[in-house]
Amino acid sequence: MHDIYLFSITIVAIAIVILGVSWWKWHAYLSLSVATLFLAIFAGMPFGKITTAFETGVGGVLGHLVGILALGTILGKMMSTSGAGMQIANFFVERFGAKRLPWAMFFSGLIIGIPVFFEVGLVILLPIVLSIQKTVKKNILLLGLPVLAGLSIAHGIIPPHPGAMTAIGIYNANVSEVLLYSLCFALPAGIVAGPLFAKFISKRITPKNEPDLMRPDVIKDNEKLPSAGVSFFIVFLPIILMLLTMIAALFKLPSGLTSIIDFIGSPLIALLISVFVAYILLGFRLGLNAEIIRGLTDDSMKPLASIILIIGAGGAFKQILIDTGVATAIANLSGQMNLSPIVMSFLVAGLIRVATGSATVALTTAAGIVAPIVEQMTGVNTALLVIATGAGSLMLSHVNDAGFWLVKEYMGLTVKETFKTWTVLETLLSFSVFFMVLIVDIFV
Repeated sequence: MHDIYLFSITIVAIAIVILGVSWWKWHAYLSLSVATLFLAIFAGMPFGKITTAFETGVGGVLGHLVGILALGTILGKMMSTSGAGMQIANFFVERFGAKRLPWAMFFSGLIIGIPVFFEVGLVILLPIVLSIQKTVKKNILLLGLPVLAGLSIAHGIIPPHPGAMTAIGIYNANVSEVLLYSLCFALPAGIVAGPLFAKFISKRITPKNEPDLMRPDVIKDNEKLPSAGVSFFIVFLPIILMLLTMIAALFKLPSGLTSIIDFIGSPLIALLISVFVAYILLGFRLGLNAEIIRGLTDDSMKPLASIILIIGAGGAFKQILIDTGVATAIANLSGQMNLSPIVMSFLVAGLIRVATGSATVALTTAAGIVAPIVEQMTGVNTALLVIATGAGSLMLSHVNDAGFWLVKEYMGLTVKETFKTWTVLETLLSFSVFFMVLIVDIFV
Protein backbone atom coordinates (compact mmCIF):
# COMPACT_ATOMS: atom_id res chain seq x y z
CA MET A 1 0.00 0.00 0.00
CA HIS A 2 2.87 2.38 0.77
CA ASP A 3 4.24 2.00 -2.78
CA ILE A 4 0.82 2.75 -4.28
CA TYR A 5 0.51 5.80 -1.99
CA LEU A 6 3.88 7.17 -3.15
CA PHE A 7 2.93 6.60 -6.76
CA SER A 8 -0.42 8.39 -6.22
CA ILE A 9 1.01 11.52 -4.61
CA THR A 10 3.63 11.69 -7.38
CA ILE A 11 0.82 11.88 -9.93
CA VAL A 12 -0.80 14.67 -7.88
CA ALA A 13 2.53 16.54 -7.73
CA ILE A 14 2.92 16.32 -11.51
CA ALA A 15 -0.66 17.58 -11.88
CA ILE A 16 0.22 20.60 -9.69
CA VAL A 17 3.07 21.50 -12.07
CA ILE A 18 0.85 21.24 -15.13
CA LEU A 19 -2.06 23.16 -13.58
CA GLY A 20 0.24 25.79 -12.10
CA VAL A 21 1.78 26.64 -15.46
CA SER A 22 -1.21 26.24 -17.76
CA TRP A 23 -4.24 27.15 -15.60
CA TRP A 24 -3.07 29.32 -12.71
CA LYS A 25 -0.43 31.03 -14.92
CA TRP A 26 2.40 30.60 -12.44
CA HIS A 27 5.99 30.73 -13.61
CA ALA A 28 7.28 27.21 -14.19
CA TYR A 29 9.90 27.67 -11.45
CA LEU A 30 7.19 28.39 -8.87
CA SER A 31 5.01 25.51 -10.08
CA LEU A 32 7.88 23.04 -9.84
CA SER A 33 8.93 24.36 -6.42
CA VAL A 34 5.41 24.07 -4.96
CA ALA A 35 4.96 20.57 -6.41
CA THR A 36 8.35 19.53 -5.00
CA LEU A 37 7.45 20.74 -1.50
CA PHE A 38 4.03 19.05 -1.73
CA LEU A 39 5.60 15.73 -2.67
CA ALA A 40 8.28 15.93 0.01
CA ILE A 41 5.81 16.79 2.80
CA PHE A 42 3.16 14.23 1.89
CA ALA A 43 5.78 11.52 1.33
CA GLY A 44 6.82 11.99 4.94
CA MET A 45 10.27 13.45 4.38
CA PRO A 46 11.58 15.19 7.55
CA PHE A 47 11.39 18.99 7.24
CA GLY A 48 15.09 19.32 7.98
CA LYS A 49 15.98 17.19 4.96
CA ILE A 50 13.65 18.84 2.45
CA THR A 51 15.71 21.97 1.85
CA THR A 52 18.93 19.94 1.75
CA ALA A 53 17.48 17.60 -0.88
CA PHE A 54 16.15 20.62 -2.81
CA GLU A 55 19.60 22.23 -2.88
CA THR A 56 21.27 18.94 -3.79
CA GLY A 57 18.89 18.47 -6.71
CA VAL A 58 19.40 22.00 -8.00
CA GLY A 59 23.17 21.71 -7.72
CA GLY A 60 23.25 18.26 -9.27
CA VAL A 61 21.55 19.24 -12.50
CA LEU A 62 22.95 22.77 -12.86
CA GLY A 63 26.47 21.69 -11.98
CA HIS A 64 26.48 19.73 -15.22
CA LEU A 65 24.37 22.02 -17.38
CA VAL A 66 24.89 25.66 -16.49
CA GLY A 67 28.34 26.02 -18.05
CA ILE A 68 27.32 24.11 -21.16
CA LEU A 69 24.19 26.23 -21.55
CA ALA A 70 26.07 29.50 -21.11
CA LEU A 71 28.89 28.66 -23.51
CA GLY A 72 26.56 27.08 -26.05
CA THR A 73 24.35 30.15 -26.01
CA ILE A 74 27.35 32.45 -26.52
CA LEU A 75 28.47 30.28 -29.43
CA GLY A 76 24.97 30.37 -30.87
CA LYS A 77 24.81 34.16 -30.52
CA MET A 78 28.13 34.59 -32.33
CA MET A 79 26.97 32.32 -35.12
CA SER A 80 23.63 34.04 -35.58
CA THR A 81 24.95 37.61 -35.29
CA SER A 82 27.94 37.08 -37.58
CA GLY A 83 25.83 35.40 -40.23
CA ALA A 84 27.55 32.01 -39.84
CA GLY A 85 24.23 30.35 -39.09
CA MET A 86 22.74 31.93 -42.19
CA GLN A 87 25.63 30.69 -44.31
CA ILE A 88 25.04 27.14 -43.11
CA ALA A 89 21.30 27.62 -43.68
CA ASN A 90 21.93 28.73 -47.26
CA PHE A 91 24.23 25.73 -47.81
CA PHE A 92 21.53 23.28 -46.69
CA VAL A 93 18.80 25.08 -48.65
CA GLU A 94 20.89 24.96 -51.84
CA ARG A 95 22.03 21.34 -51.44
CA PHE A 96 18.87 19.67 -50.15
CA GLY A 97 16.05 21.92 -51.25
CA ALA A 98 13.26 23.10 -48.97
CA LYS A 99 11.30 19.83 -49.17
CA ARG A 100 14.17 17.65 -47.93
CA LEU A 101 15.43 19.93 -45.16
CA PRO A 102 13.76 17.93 -42.32
CA TRP A 103 15.76 14.87 -43.42
CA ALA A 104 18.99 16.89 -43.49
CA MET A 105 18.22 18.14 -39.98
CA PHE A 106 17.57 14.61 -38.69
CA PHE A 107 20.83 13.20 -40.01
CA SER A 108 22.70 16.23 -38.64
CA GLY A 109 21.19 15.57 -35.21
CA LEU A 110 21.92 11.83 -35.34
CA ILE A 111 25.54 12.21 -36.47
CA ILE A 112 26.35 15.03 -34.06
CA GLY A 113 24.41 13.29 -31.26
CA ILE A 114 26.64 10.20 -31.26
CA PRO A 115 29.76 11.84 -29.77
CA VAL A 116 28.10 14.61 -27.70
CA PHE A 117 25.54 14.91 -24.92
CA PHE A 118 21.96 15.84 -25.83
CA GLU A 119 22.26 19.29 -24.24
CA VAL A 120 25.50 20.07 -26.09
CA GLY A 121 24.05 19.02 -29.45
CA LEU A 122 20.98 21.12 -28.72
CA VAL A 123 22.89 24.35 -28.17
CA ILE A 124 25.10 23.68 -31.20
CA LEU A 125 22.36 22.83 -33.69
CA LEU A 126 19.33 24.93 -32.72
CA PRO A 127 20.89 28.26 -33.80
CA ILE A 128 21.29 26.71 -37.25
CA VAL A 129 17.67 25.49 -37.18
CA LEU A 130 16.47 29.00 -36.34
CA SER A 131 18.57 30.52 -39.10
CA ILE A 132 17.25 28.03 -41.66
CA GLN A 133 13.69 28.62 -40.44
CA LYS A 134 14.10 32.37 -41.01
CA THR A 135 15.39 31.70 -44.52
CA VAL A 136 12.77 29.20 -45.74
CA LYS A 137 9.85 30.65 -43.70
CA LYS A 138 8.64 27.23 -42.54
CA ASN A 139 7.16 26.07 -39.25
CA ILE A 140 10.03 25.67 -36.76
CA LEU A 141 8.62 22.28 -35.72
CA LEU A 142 9.26 20.93 -39.21
CA LEU A 143 13.00 21.58 -38.80
CA GLY A 144 13.52 21.45 -35.05
CA LEU A 145 11.81 18.15 -34.22
CA PRO A 146 13.97 16.05 -36.60
CA VAL A 147 17.10 17.48 -34.95
CA LEU A 148 15.71 16.61 -31.50
CA ALA A 149 14.85 13.09 -32.67
CA GLY A 150 18.39 12.48 -33.92
CA LEU A 151 20.00 13.86 -30.77
CA SER A 152 17.66 12.03 -28.40
CA ILE A 153 17.84 8.57 -29.95
CA ALA A 154 21.64 8.78 -29.99
CA HIS A 155 21.66 9.82 -26.33
CA GLY A 156 19.26 7.07 -25.31
CA ILE A 157 20.60 3.89 -26.91
CA ILE A 158 23.90 4.41 -28.75
CA PRO A 159 27.27 3.87 -27.02
CA PRO A 160 29.43 5.68 -25.86
CA HIS A 161 26.72 7.66 -24.06
CA PRO A 162 26.98 7.06 -20.29
CA GLY A 163 23.58 5.41 -19.80
CA ALA A 164 24.18 2.83 -22.52
CA MET A 165 27.76 2.20 -21.38
CA THR A 166 26.67 1.71 -17.78
CA ALA A 167 23.93 -0.72 -18.80
CA ILE A 168 26.41 -2.64 -20.96
CA GLY A 169 28.60 -3.09 -17.91
CA ILE A 170 25.71 -4.10 -15.64
CA TYR A 171 24.32 -6.64 -18.12
CA ASN A 172 27.83 -7.74 -19.18
CA ALA A 173 26.85 -7.17 -22.81
CA ASN A 174 29.15 -6.89 -25.83
CA VAL A 175 29.79 -3.24 -26.78
CA SER A 176 30.17 -3.97 -30.50
CA GLU A 177 26.86 -5.87 -30.63
CA VAL A 178 25.03 -3.10 -28.80
CA LEU A 179 26.53 -0.48 -31.12
CA LEU A 180 25.53 -2.43 -34.24
CA TYR A 181 21.97 -3.08 -33.04
CA SER A 182 21.51 0.47 -31.77
CA LEU A 183 22.56 2.03 -35.06
CA CYS A 184 20.17 -0.27 -36.95
CA PHE A 185 17.29 0.63 -34.62
CA ALA A 186 18.11 4.34 -34.29
CA LEU A 187 17.66 5.09 -37.98
CA PRO A 188 14.06 3.88 -38.52
CA ALA A 189 12.91 5.02 -35.06
CA GLY A 190 14.42 8.46 -35.61
CA ILE A 191 12.81 8.77 -39.04
CA VAL A 192 9.37 7.95 -37.59
CA ALA A 193 9.70 10.37 -34.66
CA GLY A 194 11.67 12.95 -36.63
CA PRO A 195 10.89 13.90 -40.23
CA LEU A 196 7.61 11.93 -40.46
CA PHE A 197 6.17 13.09 -37.12
CA ALA A 198 7.40 16.64 -37.78
CA LYS A 199 5.54 16.72 -41.09
CA PHE A 200 2.37 15.49 -39.39
CA ILE A 201 2.42 17.76 -36.33
CA SER A 202 3.63 20.92 -38.10
CA LYS A 203 0.36 20.96 -40.05
CA ARG A 204 -1.60 20.99 -36.78
CA ILE A 205 0.50 23.17 -34.45
CA THR A 206 2.15 26.49 -35.21
CA PRO A 207 4.07 27.87 -32.19
CA LYS A 208 2.91 31.39 -31.34
CA ASN A 209 6.01 32.45 -29.43
CA GLU A 210 9.36 33.53 -30.83
CA PRO A 211 12.38 31.67 -29.37
CA ASP A 212 14.21 34.15 -27.12
CA LEU A 213 17.45 32.35 -26.38
CA MET A 214 18.92 32.38 -29.88
CA ARG A 215 16.82 34.71 -31.97
CA PRO A 216 18.83 35.29 -35.18
CA ASP A 217 20.15 38.85 -35.49
CA VAL A 218 22.34 38.72 -38.57
CA ILE A 219 24.79 41.39 -39.67
CA LYS A 220 23.37 42.95 -42.81
CA ASP A 221 26.66 43.63 -44.66
CA ASN A 222 27.09 40.59 -46.95
CA GLU A 223 30.77 41.43 -47.52
CA LYS A 224 31.45 40.70 -43.86
CA LEU A 225 29.73 37.33 -43.73
CA PRO A 226 32.05 34.39 -42.89
CA SER A 227 32.53 31.68 -45.48
CA ALA A 228 30.51 28.48 -45.34
CA GLY A 229 33.73 26.59 -44.55
CA VAL A 230 34.48 28.77 -41.51
CA SER A 231 30.84 28.52 -40.39
CA PHE A 232 30.87 24.71 -40.49
CA PHE A 233 34.25 24.66 -38.75
CA ILE A 234 32.84 26.60 -35.79
CA VAL A 235 29.90 24.16 -35.52
CA PHE A 236 32.06 21.05 -35.67
CA LEU A 237 34.99 22.32 -33.58
CA PRO A 238 33.51 21.31 -30.19
CA ILE A 239 32.48 17.97 -31.68
CA ILE A 240 35.99 17.37 -33.06
CA LEU A 241 37.51 18.22 -29.69
CA MET A 242 35.14 15.82 -27.92
CA LEU A 243 35.91 13.06 -30.42
CA LEU A 244 39.59 13.32 -29.52
CA THR A 245 38.86 11.50 -26.25
CA MET A 246 37.54 8.49 -28.17
CA ILE A 247 40.57 8.53 -30.49
CA ALA A 248 42.96 8.72 -27.53
CA ALA A 249 41.30 5.69 -25.93
CA LEU A 250 41.40 3.77 -29.23
CA PHE A 251 45.14 4.27 -29.80
CA LYS A 252 46.08 3.76 -26.11
CA LEU A 253 48.25 6.89 -25.85
CA PRO A 254 50.45 7.57 -22.79
CA SER A 255 48.43 8.31 -19.68
CA GLY A 256 49.70 11.90 -19.35
CA LEU A 257 48.74 12.75 -22.94
CA THR A 258 45.40 10.96 -22.54
CA SER A 259 44.61 13.07 -19.46
CA ILE A 260 45.27 16.28 -21.38
CA ILE A 261 43.13 15.13 -24.33
CA ASP A 262 40.33 14.04 -21.98
CA PHE A 263 40.44 17.50 -20.38
CA ILE A 264 40.32 19.33 -23.73
CA GLY A 265 37.61 16.97 -24.99
CA SER A 266 35.27 17.43 -22.04
CA PRO A 267 32.07 19.25 -23.16
CA LEU A 268 32.72 22.33 -21.00
CA ILE A 269 36.33 22.88 -22.13
CA ALA A 270 35.57 22.01 -25.77
CA LEU A 271 32.81 24.64 -25.84
CA LEU A 272 35.00 27.18 -24.03
CA ILE A 273 37.75 26.77 -26.63
CA SER A 274 35.17 26.98 -29.42
CA VAL A 275 33.76 30.23 -28.03
CA PHE A 276 37.18 31.91 -28.15
CA VAL A 277 37.81 30.60 -31.67
CA ALA A 278 34.40 32.02 -32.63
CA TYR A 279 35.39 35.37 -31.11
CA ILE A 280 38.38 35.42 -33.47
CA LEU A 281 36.91 33.96 -36.67
CA LEU A 282 33.37 35.33 -36.37
CA GLY A 283 34.19 38.49 -34.45
CA PHE A 284 37.56 40.17 -34.84
CA ARG A 285 38.13 38.92 -38.41
CA LEU A 286 34.79 40.42 -39.46
CA GLY A 287 35.61 43.80 -37.97
CA LEU A 288 33.92 43.53 -34.57
CA ASN A 289 35.83 45.08 -31.68
CA ALA A 290 36.13 43.75 -28.13
CA GLU A 291 33.39 46.05 -26.83
CA ILE A 292 30.83 44.79 -29.37
CA ILE A 293 31.76 41.15 -28.68
CA ARG A 294 31.36 41.69 -24.95
CA GLY A 295 27.95 43.28 -25.60
CA LEU A 296 26.89 40.26 -27.66
CA THR A 297 28.05 37.95 -24.86
CA ASP A 298 26.05 39.91 -22.28
CA ASP A 299 22.97 39.84 -24.52
CA SER A 300 23.22 36.06 -24.95
CA MET A 301 23.29 35.54 -21.17
CA LYS A 302 20.14 37.50 -20.27
CA PRO A 303 17.50 35.00 -21.49
CA LEU A 304 19.28 32.16 -19.64
CA ALA A 305 18.10 33.28 -16.19
CA SER A 306 14.60 31.86 -16.55
CA ILE A 307 15.61 28.52 -18.04
CA ILE A 308 18.35 28.00 -15.43
CA LEU A 309 15.80 28.55 -12.66
CA ILE A 310 13.34 26.14 -14.28
CA ILE A 311 15.93 23.42 -14.86
CA GLY A 312 17.23 23.85 -11.31
CA ALA A 313 13.72 23.42 -9.88
CA GLY A 314 13.26 20.35 -12.10
CA GLY A 315 16.45 18.92 -10.63
CA ALA A 316 15.09 19.51 -7.12
CA PHE A 317 11.84 17.75 -8.07
CA LYS A 318 13.82 14.79 -9.38
CA GLN A 319 15.92 14.60 -6.20
CA ILE A 320 12.84 14.58 -3.97
CA LEU A 321 11.36 11.82 -6.13
CA ILE A 322 14.49 9.74 -5.59
CA ASP A 323 14.92 10.51 -1.89
CA THR A 324 11.28 9.75 -1.05
CA GLY A 325 11.65 6.28 -2.58
CA VAL A 326 9.35 6.73 -5.59
CA ALA A 327 11.80 4.99 -7.95
CA THR A 328 12.08 2.06 -5.54
CA ALA A 329 8.30 1.89 -5.21
CA ILE A 330 7.90 1.71 -8.97
CA ALA A 331 10.55 -1.00 -9.17
CA ASN A 332 8.72 -3.02 -6.50
CA LEU A 333 5.40 -2.71 -8.33
CA SER A 334 7.02 -3.77 -11.61
CA GLY A 335 8.85 -6.68 -10.01
CA GLN A 336 5.54 -8.24 -8.98
CA MET A 337 4.61 -8.80 -12.64
CA ASN A 338 5.65 -12.00 -14.41
CA LEU A 339 7.23 -10.54 -17.56
CA SER A 340 10.01 -11.43 -19.99
CA PRO A 341 13.34 -9.66 -19.25
CA ILE A 342 13.07 -7.43 -22.32
CA VAL A 343 9.52 -6.32 -21.52
CA MET A 344 10.36 -5.90 -17.83
CA SER A 345 13.47 -3.83 -18.53
CA PHE A 346 11.50 -1.59 -20.90
CA LEU A 347 8.62 -1.04 -18.44
CA VAL A 348 10.80 -0.55 -15.36
CA ALA A 349 13.01 1.97 -17.19
CA GLY A 350 9.93 3.75 -18.51
CA LEU A 351 8.30 4.03 -15.10
CA ILE A 352 11.49 5.28 -13.47
CA ARG A 353 11.92 7.77 -16.31
CA VAL A 354 8.41 9.11 -15.70
CA ALA A 355 9.11 9.31 -11.97
CA THR A 356 12.60 10.85 -12.00
CA GLY A 357 12.80 12.66 -15.36
CA SER A 358 16.30 11.38 -16.09
CA ALA A 359 16.92 8.96 -18.97
CA THR A 360 20.35 8.07 -17.59
CA VAL A 361 19.02 7.41 -14.07
CA ALA A 362 16.16 5.34 -15.52
CA LEU A 363 18.47 3.28 -17.72
CA THR A 364 21.07 2.55 -15.06
CA THR A 365 18.53 1.94 -12.26
CA ALA A 366 16.40 -0.38 -14.38
CA ALA A 367 19.48 -2.31 -15.48
CA GLY A 368 20.48 -2.75 -11.83
CA ILE A 369 16.99 -4.09 -11.01
CA VAL A 370 16.68 -6.47 -13.98
CA ALA A 371 20.27 -7.78 -14.09
CA PRO A 372 19.99 -10.09 -11.03
CA ILE A 373 16.82 -11.59 -12.53
CA VAL A 374 18.54 -12.18 -15.89
CA GLU A 375 21.45 -13.95 -14.22
CA GLN A 376 19.08 -16.78 -13.28
CA MET A 377 17.92 -17.21 -16.91
CA THR A 378 19.40 -18.69 -20.08
CA GLY A 379 19.12 -17.58 -23.69
CA VAL A 380 18.71 -13.85 -22.95
CA ASN A 381 20.24 -11.57 -25.59
CA THR A 382 21.98 -9.00 -23.38
CA ALA A 383 22.67 -6.61 -26.27
CA LEU A 384 18.95 -6.36 -27.01
CA LEU A 385 18.31 -6.07 -23.28
CA VAL A 386 20.52 -2.97 -23.12
CA ILE A 387 18.64 -1.37 -26.01
CA ALA A 388 15.21 -2.27 -24.62
CA THR A 389 16.20 -0.64 -21.32
CA GLY A 390 17.45 2.42 -23.19
CA ALA A 391 14.21 2.59 -25.15
CA GLY A 392 12.19 2.58 -21.95
CA SER A 393 14.30 5.39 -20.54
CA LEU A 394 13.18 7.71 -23.34
CA MET A 395 9.40 7.55 -22.98
CA LEU A 396 7.01 10.26 -21.77
CA SER A 397 9.38 13.13 -21.03
CA HIS A 398 7.44 15.68 -18.99
CA VAL A 399 7.82 18.46 -16.42
CA ASN A 400 10.46 16.77 -14.23
CA ASP A 401 12.84 16.34 -17.19
CA ALA A 402 15.40 19.10 -17.84
CA GLY A 403 15.15 18.26 -21.55
CA PHE A 404 11.44 19.16 -21.52
CA TRP A 405 12.19 22.70 -20.38
CA LEU A 406 15.24 23.03 -22.63
CA VAL A 407 13.15 22.20 -25.69
CA LYS A 408 10.29 24.45 -24.54
CA GLU A 409 12.51 27.50 -24.03
CA TYR A 410 14.86 27.01 -26.97
CA MET A 411 12.01 26.52 -29.45
CA GLY A 412 9.65 29.09 -27.97
CA LEU A 413 6.88 26.60 -27.16
CA THR A 414 4.15 26.72 -24.53
CA VAL A 415 3.90 23.88 -22.00
CA LYS A 416 0.91 22.47 -23.88
CA GLU A 417 2.77 22.62 -27.21
CA THR A 418 5.81 20.94 -25.63
CA PHE A 419 3.64 18.03 -24.46
CA LYS A 420 2.10 17.67 -27.93
CA THR A 421 5.47 17.74 -29.69
CA TRP A 422 8.47 16.81 -27.53
CA THR A 423 6.68 14.36 -25.20
CA VAL A 424 5.05 12.59 -28.15
CA LEU A 425 8.35 12.54 -30.06
CA GLU A 426 10.17 10.89 -27.14
CA THR A 427 7.40 8.31 -26.73
CA LEU A 428 7.44 7.50 -30.45
CA LEU A 429 11.19 6.92 -30.26
CA SER A 430 10.75 4.71 -27.20
CA PHE A 431 8.05 2.43 -28.55
CA SER A 432 9.48 2.27 -32.08
CA VAL A 433 12.77 0.90 -30.75
CA PHE A 434 10.99 -1.42 -28.32
CA PHE A 435 8.83 -3.02 -31.02
CA MET A 436 11.88 -3.54 -33.25
CA VAL A 437 13.72 -5.19 -30.33
CA LEU A 438 10.77 -7.55 -29.77
CA ILE A 439 10.73 -8.54 -33.44
CA VAL A 440 14.49 -9.10 -33.66
CA ASP A 441 14.44 -11.06 -30.38
CA ILE A 442 12.11 -13.61 -32.00
CA PHE A 443 14.69 -14.45 -34.67
CA VAL A 444 18.03 -14.20 -32.83
